Amino acid sequence: MKQTETGIFEMKTHLSEFIKKVERGQSFIITKRGKPVAELRPPTGGQKVRLKRGYGKGALIFMAPDFDAPLPDFEEYMK
Repeated sequence: MKQTETGIFEMKTHLSEFIKKVERGQSFIITKRGKPVAELRPPTGGQKVRLKRGYGKGALIFMAPDFDAPLPDFEEYMK
């Protein structure tokens, strides 16, 4: 499919409609005051990133002791 130019205002106003068109394969050049500034297009390659087992093994992870404690604003709901 061909690339179509559209302004930033039009893009932000109708973003969901543009996303549907991109899902069907259309690409857009986004312009600001008539000058191209960005491109919205379907992803290339179609490859998904898959993490391997053990990814992050040995990484230092810190979790505060009160991680799952209720926030002070919600203590009254926990009674």
